[in-house]
Amino acid sequence: MSSTLDSLILEHLRHIRGRVDQIADDVSELKHRMTALEGTMGLVKREVAYGDETDARQQLTLDKLADRLERIERRLELAGGEG
Repeated sequence: MSSTLDSLILEHLRHIRGRVDQIADDVSELKHRMTALEGTMGLVKREVAYGDETDARQQLTLDKLADRLERIERRLELAGGEG
């Protein structure tokens, strides 16, 4: 009876060990995938920051153009009123 119980316990322990090994492999794979994902997210953040920087430069250019247009319109109104 004792050897049967020992065999049953060993069988369960082997099964548990196999599952633990599988879980360890899964965790290792997930860690690698998370590292890759973090790297990709870093790239995405840089791209978003670059896009924000580009938007800010374009807005500055538009503001300058609007100021120039306003000055031109004022000059034309002054020139039109004198002539």
